[in-house]
Amino acid sequence: MTEIEYAGGELAIFREAVHWKRYWSGVIAPFVGTHVLDVGAGIGATAQTLARRDQTLWVELEPDPAQAREIEQLRDRGAMPAHCEVRIGTSADLRDDDLFDTVLYIDVLEHIEDDRDELARVLRHVSPGGHVVILAPAHGFLYTPFDRSIGHFRRYDRDSLSALVPPDCDMVFSRYLDSVGMLASLANRVLLRQSTPTRTQILFWDRVLVRCSVLLDRLTFGCVGKTIVGVFRKRDDAGDRAAGSSVPA
Repeated sequence: MTEIEYAGGELAIFREAVHWKRYWSGVIAPFVGTHVLDVGAGIGATAQTLARRDQTLWVELEPDPAQAREIEQLRDRGAMPAHCEVRIGTSADLRDDDLFDTVLYIDVLEHIEDDRDELARVLRHVSPGGHVVILAPAHGFLYTPFDRSIGHFRRYDRDSLSALVPPDCDMVFSRYLDSVGMLASLANRVLLRQSTPTRTQILFWDRVLVRCSVLLDRLTFGCVGKTIVGVFRKRDDAGDRAAGSSVPA
């Protein structure tokens, strides 16, 4: 079992970003199936937003034991469905027979140094026809001290995200979100250079800028934004070629 103590402190700060969570979750909800793996589950915010009671399985995979315990407490208080299973570890700790129709990387892949190897490993646990969903910070030129302080190795654009799509998969779509927030990020990079946003700034962004982005993003057709969302699908025939072989852990 792989345990990692997470050093970032932004999870609690962004917990109150309700409009932002409603926005991106609405974009990816059509691709969230009934057997879900939430990689790097953090403090359970994604499960609170997307987990449904009609789902058969939702695995919260989190390498930080303290955060895993916090997720368990939320589940036990009824803040997420009771079928949410909490595991301590990473994708390398998945069992041979673990199989999911949806794998989520919500603000997680940028924290993993070898992202290509990570996706290749987790794909062994994706059912043919299943989806991998990635939400990540966009554009290398927006990389700031805040990114560095919370352990981001990189930010993505459409080309770099498409280049990660493993064999036996097809990119369903990729688009940018939060065009107005991108302007705020540029201002922070050039003028403020803050390592951590304040609660007041987060609330202003969530309550004002995100709402503006919901409208403007439609006009820009997802071509501008500080966050990128990408979905790729494992081909239906991928399982046929792997039939009879065991799934390595």
